[in-house]
Formats: sequence, C-alpha cells, structure tokens
Amino acid sequence: MLAYLQLEGSPFEVGQALGRFGAAALQGYAARSPAWATVMRWRGHAAVAAMAELVRARQPAIWQELQGLAAGLGLPAEDVFLWNCRGDVWAMAPDGCTTVQLPATAPDATPVVAHNEDGDPAFLGHCAIAQIAVTGGARFASFVYPGSLPGHTFAATASGLVMTVNNLRTLEVGLGLPRMVVTRALLDAAGVDAALEQLGAMPRAGGFHLTLAQAGLPCITSVEFSDAVLSVQTVERPAVHANHMVHAAMANRPQIVTGSSGHRQLRGEDLLRQHEGEAIDPLDILFDQGDARYPIYRDRADDSDHENTMATASFELGAAHVDWVVRTGGRRETSFRMRDALRL
Repeated sequence: MLAYLQLEGSPFEVGQALGRFGAAALQGYAARSPAWATVMRWRGHAAVAAMAELVRARQPAIWQELQGLAAGLGLPAEDVFLWNCRGDVWAMAPDGCTTVQLPATAPDATPVVAHNEDGDPAFLGHCAIAQIAVTGGARFASFVYPGSLPGHTFAATASGLVMTVNNLRTLEVGLGLPRMVVTRALLDAAGVDAALEQLGAMPRAGGFHLTLAQAGLPCITSVEFSDAVLSVQTVERPAVHANHMVHAAMANRPQIVTGSSGHRQLRGEDLLRQHEGEAIDPLDILFDQGDARYPIYRDRADDSDHENTMATASFELGAAHVDWVVRTGGRRETSFRMRDALRL
C-alpha cells in the first residue's frame, strides 16, 4: 500500500517533511543496500561538486528542498544530494518503468497515459502519493520514494499537466543539472509547451524519457533527453516505452539496454499490434506477464534488473481536468482515485 501525504510550505519545509516521512526506510536502506554503497563511491568527485554548484545557482528552491530533505532524513546533505544524482553517476541505478501512450485518435476520444513505476523492491511498502504545494511553485501530486525528490516517477499538476518518467541508462553524462532536479523543475511548468521550453534551456547531466500530456489537449508528447540531445515526438498512434532510447534521434546514442527493458518494449509493441484498430485497455499491457522471464508487470524476487513494479497509474485527460487512478499489488487493488492533482 501507499501512504498519502499532504505537504505545503517553503521548499525547505516541504523537503524536510518528505525526509521525515522516508527517514526510517532510507536509513535502513543506506545501511544495507549495495545500490546505495555503489552511488556513495562518488563522494567528493569533481563532477558531483559541479552538479551541486549548478543546482545552487540555477535552481535555488530545489537546492533548499534538497537541504530540507537531508535534514528530515537525518543524513548528511552531501549523501542525499548524491543519492538524487544516482542515475547521472551510475547507469545501472535501480530505476526502470514502462509507459503506455494512447492519444486521442477520434474527435470524442480521451487521451490516456498509463505507467508502471518500477524501482528497488526494498522500498515496497515505504512509498507515497504526495500532494504538494511549495511556496512560489506549482501545486502537484506525485509518487515519491523515500529520500528522493518528487518528479522522477509519475505526477499531475494543478494546471492539468501530466508527466511520467522512464529511466534511460545513458553512457554519456555531461556537465549539467542532475536529471532528477530537471524533472522536479518541470513540475512547476504551466503546461507541455512551457515544460519543453524549460527542458531545452537547462544544462542536463543524465537522461530520461518523459511522457507529457495536458488536460484540454488531444496530443501526447514523447521526450527523450540526454546531456547533448533533446528529442521531442508527438505520439500519433498507440505506443509503449520501456526505459531505453528508441527515438530515431537517440537510438544510436551509447546506452545499456537490459534484457528486461528490451523484452518489455518488444512485448508491449506486440500486444499493441494484436489489438490494432480495437479499443485498448492499457492495464492489459502494464499487467502483462506473458513473457515469464521478462514480464512487463514485475513482481519476482529474482527480477533480472533487481526492480519490481511499485505502483501502476492511469491518467485520463479530459477537457478541463485529469482523472487518475493509482493501483498497487496488481489490477485488483485500487489505492487512489484522484481528479486533477489536488482532490482525493
């Protein structure tokens, strides 16, 4: 099950509250997790210091949120910042995800974005849906992990913006903002166009895939970015994305495509072909385990990437609002039903 948080205040206060929520889980995780130990090998590295300086200079509110997060967690601020750079310094950080994109292909159709949030199973039972109002920023709701900034999972904002995020295991990292800081900043955007403009203007270290959609707009936007390249595509037919670069502009960039990621992409595309011309329930794809070794819905203790599906979210984008449902434990269990980002 997921906890439910309602947080508001200054960036530091919101970060501190998120830290207090995740303190016990992350302190235990830091004491025994091989992933944490791997990331902490980057303590004192010049690249991490350069990223920290960029965040302080260009995203001071997010820097304060990170300082509050560390205070609430009771862990050194340097370690918490580094943990929020994990995908920039380590391509195999335990983050995955699969997204189904169903654009409105008829005048009366409603765009749908659905997403499996895949992460380290050590955090099962320790995550939350957080409704957040930061002074000076937008109001939004996001899935949150202990010790991590909101915004690198799935989220919806009070302005009707929906964003889901998939890991990319890029092997090129530049001097820029950590990718989790980049996506946290996008939650303050007024809409898809503003988010894309902001993304293009920011120096970026690592990379992510984003699905962006907005209430009142029929289109869905697929974005892959790295330190050097930003690829933006309009999704014109049902599509799936399983956390590796597939855009033509990106597909030849150096990356790691794990067995799970590659097979989830192929299986998702095959399921879409099987239902071509029919109404598609995205949950039929996201809960699929037809490939026993590399299932789309991941709940095995011996998962090949050491990841499990933490939650599944489905967003229907209406003319003036977003209706969304979050499920945990498979199709049977509904954890949250929400309209827009701010009312349960």
